[in-house]
Amino acid sequence: MQYTHFRQCLSGWVLAIVLAAGLTFSACQVTPPTDSSRRTIENKLETVTVNPEQVVVGQTVYVPVYSYIYQFNNRSPVINLSSTLSIRNTDLEDSLILTAVRYYNNNGELVRSYLENPVALPPLASADYFIATDDSSGGFGANFIVEWVAKTSVTEPVIEALMINTAGNQGISFVSAGRVIQRQGERIAVP
Repeated sequence: MQYTHFRQCLSGWVLAIVLAAGLTFSACQVTPPTDSSRRTIENKLETVTVNPEQVVVGQTVYVPVYSYIYQFNNRSPVINLSSTLSIRNTDLEDSLILTAVRYYNNNGELVRSYLENPVALPPLASADYFIATDDSSGGFGANFIVEWVAKTSVTEPVIEALMINTAGNQGISFVSAGRVIQRQGERIAVP
């Protein structure tokens, strides 16, 4: 009860300050990107050839992903989640090369591979790979394996997965960070 009264008083004060300052507000409409405009933004990655002799540094990164989570116990209905794998090149000057993006299920079996050929991820660019909410093929213990290399020392990329479900009146979202499980070449530059 006191909180509601406080909120109403605060709203009144804010309105009074806005009116006293002569500020006006106009409706601002935000137009979400259409599918066609989104496609022009995402994953315009150039296919490249990797010469192993030119590789200076690289990593294999394990990213945990959850196709669903349990709500009360492991026999109750589950909550399905969509997952977005995000790979972000944090280097200001140099590209890195994605050589593999693979999705595995709970039993460690390959579900799908996203790259046919290596692709360059330019400085400060990002790539994303999506698993739909109704795709539970990965199971509770799904994961991505991301492999990348670079022809020069680069800053370490940020590789993580975002899981989300907004069905009904509740929203669930969380991020799972990638973990390096193999390194090759010299040390990665620290920003």
